[in-house]
Amino acid sequence: MHDGPPMQAETRRRSAHALEVDGLGKRVELPSGALTILQDVGFRIAHGDTVAIVGASGSGKSTLLSLLAGLDTPSSGRVSLDGEAISTLDEDGRARVRGEKVGFVFQSFQLLPALTALENVMLPLELRGDREVEGPAREVLARVGLAERLGHYPRQLSGGEQQRVALARAFVTRPSLLFADEPTGNLDTATGQSIIELLFALNADAGTTLVLVTHDDHLAQRCQRRLRIDSGRLVADEAMPA
Repeated sequence: MHDGPPMQAETRRRSAHALEVDGLGKRVELPSGALTILQDVGFRIAHGDTVAIVGASGSGKSTLLSLLAGLDTPSSGRVSLDGEAISTLDEDGRARVRGEKVGFVFQSFQLLPALTALENVMLPLELRGDREVEGPAREVLARVGLAERLGHYPRQLSGGEQQRVALARAFVTRPSLLFADEPTGNLDTATGQSIIELLFALNADAGTTLVLVTHDDHLAQRCQRRLRIDSGRLVADEAMPA
């Protein structure tokens, strides 16, 4: 993962913030009436920051992450990703921005069971239309310690190995933003700790902006900043001690 002229050119075109969120709200209609999941959430995240979104179950954390990543659309407010207002785009437009700029890591790994580790990591490059896909995929799988497991299918890998494949898949496109939803949630403590170390090492190497949802206090403390959501509202925005 090396910087080169294309990365520098992209840096010059960047917005002042990786993420800008203004007046964000999400409501869903239920038979019993409207349910407000998020209300009037706003903040800015600078390029290269590491930010943890924390809060109790049902507070709206994962919904917020989905809106930030353009996986869902808000009922009110706006999300701008690297200066582009993704909340106003249609699904094709949001998919384009995600393909160009966003990586994901999920609690449940979300690997395709019919594809090998190598094929899972090559897939986002293929979907983006890159000409060279196998070389970068092999390189990043070696970086996460799976050079000897390229031909293994998800069912042949441990949970920790599957999450390493998921990390490789997220970073192989060199995203400007990485969203992680409970990345250690399905792992035991020791394995989760190794994934945390790997996540932050990869993030530092790539200079990616990292936004993660977590119940793990240790993981949240590794971030530079913590956003606390309670009952759909942003109730605290705290810089973490160095």
